[in-house]
Amino acid sequence: MSENGEEKLIAVARHIAKTLGHTDNAMADDILQIFSNFDGRLRNKLHDSLESDADPSRAVTRLDQALKSLDRQIGRYVTVDRPIWSDSADAVAFLDSVDELVNLIREWTPLAADKTVTVCLDRAEDLLQQVMFRLEEEFKLLMDSFDDVANDLSSVENDEEEEGEGEEEEEEIPVANVVSDYNVIIDALPSGVINDLHEISKRMVGAGYGKECSLAYSLCRREFLEESLCRLGFTGDGKVNVGLSDDDSEVEIDKWIKAINMAVRVFYPSERRLCDRVFGYSSGTAAAADLSFMEACRVSSMELLNFANGIAMGSKAPDRLFKILDVYEAVKDLMPEIEVLFADQYCLFIRNEAVGVWKRLGESIRGIFMELENLIRRDPAKAAVPGGGLHPITRYVMNYLRAACSRPTLEQVFDENVAPPVGVDRSLSSSSPLAVQMAWIMEVLESNLEAKSKIYRDPALSSVFMMNNGRYIVKKVKDDELGSLLGDDWVRKHSAKVRQYHVNYQRSSWNKILNALKLDNNNLSPNVASKGMKEKLKIFNSQFEDICRTQSTWAIFDEQLKEELKVSVGGNLLPAYRNFLVRFQNIQDIQKYADKHLKFSVEDVEARIDGLFQGTAVSGSGRK
Repeated sequence: MSENGEEKLIAVARHIAKTLGHTDNAMADDILQIFSNFDGRLRNKLHDSLESDADPSRAVTRLDQALKSLDRQIGRYVTVDRPIWSDSADAVAFLDSVDELVNLIREWTPLAADKTVTVCLDRAEDLLQQVMFRLEEEFKLLMDSFDDVANDLSSVENDEEEEGEGEEEEEEIPVANVVSDYNVIIDALPSGVINDLHEISKRMVGAGYGKECSLAYSLCRREFLEESLCRLGFTGDGKVNVGLSDDDSEVEIDKWIKAINMAVRVFYPSERRLCDRVFGYSSGTAAAADLSFMEACRVSSMELLNFANGIAMGSKAPDRLFKILDVYEAVKDLMPEIEVLFADQYCLFIRNEAVGVWKRLGESIRGIFMELENLIRRDPAKAAVPGGGLHPITRYVMNYLRAACSRPTLEQVFDENVAPPVGVDRSLSSSSPLAVQMAWIMEVLESNLEAKSKIYRDPALSSVFMMNNGRYIVKKVKDDELGSLLGDDWVRKHSAKVRQYHVNYQRSSWNKILNALKLDNNNLSPNVASKGMKEKLKIFNSQFEDICRTQSTWAIFDEQLKEELKVSVGGNLLPAYRNFLVRFQNIQDIQKYADKHLKFSVEDVEARIDGLFQGTAVSGSGRK
């Protein structure tokens, strides 16, 4: 029978005795006999209770004697120098005395209105406080005595210490190589110790000292968790992006990713399990278990999240995208575990902070693309790329976007109801937000290239510049995730633009020569016809020489495009020049002057066309 049940039963019996006249000894004996038949232990309690009503001073005396007895019993343990739990018999006896003291206080608290009882209860509370302090001390001793189990994590973390020969030894925490299989639970304490801790926590929580017990637990376990993360190379000193080079920052992020995965998937679940075993699963101890878990994990979890938050709040430079994506993906992948681990009222702020960091990382990623747009817009149209070749910003942006779109996570980042940029192609309005963003950056890049093309004084070279960069863009989009995002219509549209640049080049560069080779169908006299043909040939020789000399230094990055241009030029020019020569050679008396006026044969023209576009196609470092 539970203690509460006994008290209620005794209270009912006392009420019956009073109602029937408890001064009648026969009646009292009858009541006692009935309850002793039910449970012999109740006879003594009820007898003492009835006596207490009859003689209050005698009852207080009995309470005083009980306190003195407990004081002597407990005093032997409270003042002893050695750990009580070093002897299991002492531990059991001490806990029994603690239980008696708690029961005594609970039994007499309803009579606290009596001043003499209050004095005794004050003494009992003082004794209880001493007992709780000693229990707290024993709790810490049990926790600390097995703290060295942290060194046994090598079997879990695959700890490998590197010893340098001929170097001075430094006192550093060895760094562990993290495991890839997180289906592991760490038994940080032996089962026997956990049972002892449970017995202590049950008494402390029951006596109203749950917070003190939780604090003792969390102080020990917090150090264990922080040291475990240090073994993985994560120090949690908060120096994110402060004085770190790009390489150092990448190393720190790699360490952080390993640390947060181990923390959320191994350390914290193991800690949750240990808390529940130490404090129990009952409703009365659940709050203490939750508080202990939160306090144990609070510092390390916030250090991990603060690191990620520092990454999110850092520079929006485009080259930081992939580092931030790594951090974003790590948090995203762990959110289901975080939601479960930190679901109680005490841990809610940790879960909310994790969600907030996750969102801020997404905002930072989207902000990077805004910064990329600004970077493209701000790229000055100062010096022209020699030979109309590929501009460095085209190569940078396209390779950047290809690498970015290879990360599936990026699409999820942009799927968070992001409004499309103003001015974007409306045909893409039904596409994914990421596709819209990519198309918009392409438009910004194309506008920037068009501004740069105006630097060239020669319209033909301007067209070559746009053709080079437009062809590069289309090639990078095709057969890539970018192409899947933007769609076939986008590719066809921009391929048509490249063809138009081709037409513009032909028109501005070769039409004048073709016009010079046009034959007059008018019936002119031989002398007039001869003079006209000579003048046309002279113009052709001069213009063709100039164009070939100039355009031989121009650049076409794509070999296929280069051949297409040569074939196109030859296909228009060679037939016209061949017909012109036939007509020229048929003029009367022209043969004796032919060598003087004919500078290029058909084969020479073909060879000179083949020598076009020999310049370096890419400005800056090697082409990719």
